[in-house]
This record gives sequence, structure tokens and C-alpha cells, in this order.
Amino acid sequence: MRRLLITIKYDGTAYHGYQVQNNAVTVQQVFQNAVEKVFGERLDVKGCSRTDSGVHANMYCLTLDTDMNIGCENVIMALNTFLPEDIAATDCREVSMDFHPRYDCKSKEYVYKLYNGSRPDPFVRNYAYHYRRSIDADYLNRQAQAFLGKHDFSGFCSVKSDVEDTVRDVKAFSVKRDGDMIYFTVEADGFLYNMVRIMVGTLLFVSEGKIKENELADVIASRDRKRAGKTAPPQGLYLNRVIY
Repeated sequence: MRRLLITIKYDGTAYHGYQVQNNAVTVQQVFQNAVEKVFGERLDVKGCSRTDSGVHANMYCLTLDTDMNIGCENVIMALNTFLPEDIAATDCREVSMDFHPRYDCKSKEYVYKLYNGSRPDPFVRNYAYHYRRSIDADYLNRQAQAFLGKHDFSGFCSVKSDVEDTVRDVKAFSVKRDGDMIYFTVEADGFLYNMVRIMVGTLLFVSEGKIKENELADVIASRDRKRAGKTAPPQGLYLNRVIY
């Protein structure tokens, strides 16, 4: 028996998130369809995390077990033969049988893309949040450093979440502008449901003056969802890196 760690990337526009759902097409479902065609059976696939409807991934890791002695490069080529154009297999390697793509992950990095142009751009509407108000990215970058370190982020979690441990260690957070595009990049040992999107929405509240300068640390410490900002739309969010 072999355990394969497969890396994919996907455009989440057409999918209701990663995880299999009833009455909705998901990334996992479509990927398992391709796996079944390649390996001749519907293998159990374990993913590194969940992503919501409309969220994208530059790097998503998953594992499957197989008795077939097919080379990793051939696995990639075969999967891409059966995957749709908005999902691509990019890497494959053998790992130990006790490896788990979620629990062995040291940290993940997400990028949130915000289009700050004055006029709509139809070519980015599914891949960035169009926010028209002027943003001082350097100011938000300085304020975002309040997120760094180990905190109870229960105020930055969707009410739908039933996770008991809401403490997470944020290792890095940056806000950078490149033309009309602003990139919010955050790395942590784990993320709560909608945590990154709420972080971005909270920084937009900072930009709008609804949260005052240097007040963000108090908002985090309050653990009060009502004091944090709105949940930013999903299309700007990308799972960017998974670090093992």
C-alpha cells in the first residue's frame, strides 16, 4: 500500500467549496471523479482543509492510498487528463502511511486580493473583491501587526463554527499594494471558519475609521464578533501555501 500526497490548484468560482456536499458540486467531488477514472475505484481522499464557495487555491494538498504501482509523474498526467480546466494537479509524491495532510501541517498561508480601482473590471470580479474607497496599504500593514502572535480569535470566527479551541498563532501578516490591487497575506498555524475574511473586513473597518488607530489589539482581546468587521466576500480569498 502506498500513500500519495497530491497537490492541486483550483479556481473555486464554479464550486460550492472543497468538501463533498449533497445537491452541490464541490472540488472534492470532481477530484474524486478523476481519481476513480485513473485508479479504477473511488478512493478515500483526505484534504488539508476546507474552503468555502467561491474560494480559490494556489496550493491544496490531499492524500489517497493505493496498491497500484503507478509513478508519481504519471499520476499527475493521468489526473489532468480527467480533471476540468479549473482544477489542475501540480505535484505528487509518496509519504509515510501515518502522514495526514491536515494534522501534519505546520502552517498555512492565505492571500486575500482586493481590487481598489475606481471603475469595475469584469476580468477580476471572480478573483478579487472590488472595494472603491481609497486605501492606505502602508497604514493597514502597520495596524495588521496587532494580529501577530497567539490569541483567542473567537471574535474572528463565523457563528456557524462549532470549534472549541479558538486559539491560533499568527506568524505573519502583510498588506501590500501593487497598482490597483491590494494583497492581504497571512500565515498561521491554523484558521477558524471565515477567520481570514473577517480579518480583512476588520482592517477595512480600520481603513474607514470605524476602528481607531491602534485599537485593533483591544478588538482582538475582546473576543466579541460584534466589535470586529464584516466578513469580506469569498472570491478574493486564496489558500496560497501549505507548509509541512
